[in-house]
Amino acid sequence: MSLSSTDWDDVVKKEARGSNDEDLGEVQEVGQNYVLVQKGMINKEKFYIPRDLAESYDGDVLRFRISEEDVKSRYMRDTPPPPTTTSTQERTTMPRQERTAEQETTTVPLTEERLGVSKTTSAREATITKEPVTETKTVEVPVTHEEISVERRPASGSTTASDRPVQSRTETKVPLKSEEVQVTKQPYVKEEVSVKKKPVTETKTVTDQVTSEKARIKDTGGEEEEI
Repeated sequence: MSLSSTDWDDVVKKEARGSNDEDLGEVQEVGQNYVLVQKGMINKEKFYIPRDLAESYDGDVLRFRISEEDVKSRYMRDTPPPPTTTSTQERTTMPRQERTAEQETTTVPLTEERLGVSKTTSAREATITKEPVTETKTVEVPVTHEEISVERRPASGSTTASDRPVQSRTETKVPLKSEEVQVTKQPYVKEEVSVKKKPVTETKTVTDQVTSEKARIKDTGGEEEEI
């Protein structure tokens, strides 16, 4: 439906949408140079949008050629704007390009770097080494041996001598016993070493430089402003 043939009273209570199909709310009132759009049930937002920003009306939805962000930043207020000196006829006959020139918006994205932290797993080894250690130990062992003890005493009457006299040297051997010490070594398990692994969590601080963009506006007169 063409806006030139639209009955603006019919637009009241109809849905309003922005240039990116955003929900702007519901039309509450149409003034000489504005359309009052209200959004929200409790915390109500009121937008007094210029009528010449209306783009189309299909009987159910009134569409504007302006985004929701621009509507909130430029036209959110509690009272209607003051009337302009330009008549309705002048706004109607004004070329479309001239009427929309002030409403064109240029979006400049500003980027910023963000630190991304990830974790990788590295492996180390703990080596357990066994090595022989030689030391000297002393053990006392009691040993027994036999020794000869000579005792002289008078002969008893029951002892008889041989009939032959002693003509040569004779020897009598008496066996003597003694204990010898033999040393043997036998390995045994003296003790055990138990090795356990457990996780230990610690916090490390990572510091690096990030780059962000900021915008400056410089006009043809040489004046520069940071935004």
